[in-house]
Amino acid sequence: MFRLWRGTYPRVKLLVLSGRNMSTVSSQSGAVDVKNSDNRSIHSDSVEEVHNVPMSVIIRPFPSELDELKVQSLMNTIKETADLSVVPPIDVLWIKGREGGNYYYSFGGCHRFAAYQRLNMPTIPAKLIKSNVSDLSTYLGASTPDLR
Repeated sequence: MFRLWRGTYPRVKLLVLSGRNMSTVSSQSGAVDVKNSDNRSIHSDSVEEVHNVPMSVIIRPFPSELDELKVQSLMNTIKETADLSVVPPIDVLWIKGREGGNYYYSFGGCHRFAAYQRLNMPTIPAKLIKSNVSDLSTYLGASTPDLR
């Protein structure tokens, strides 16, 4: 249960703790101070290897809500540098179908994906997270396809 406190407290700080990152969010200014951030996600924290995955094989089952300024900024960064490690890789669930087919699902990284797509890049840096249909059904529920 949450309670809303009213009073003379001019600033409220919310601490968000996740494994290795600690963020402090100020509700007054909207600023975020991230300490020890190394651009890792909870899904791929233990995955070090980055693959160049063909854009054409990645399945994105949900429409993205994009901030156009963010996409443009990422596009500029990708165009301006030869070092692709400047933009963190996306996380991709790699699922083997029941007949051995490979399926690559991505749920996050929508701005990065859109930037690479708009630049007509054939591949995108990604961390592959070995997964299974059961995990996929957590995201898709009854819409989970029969993967062969």
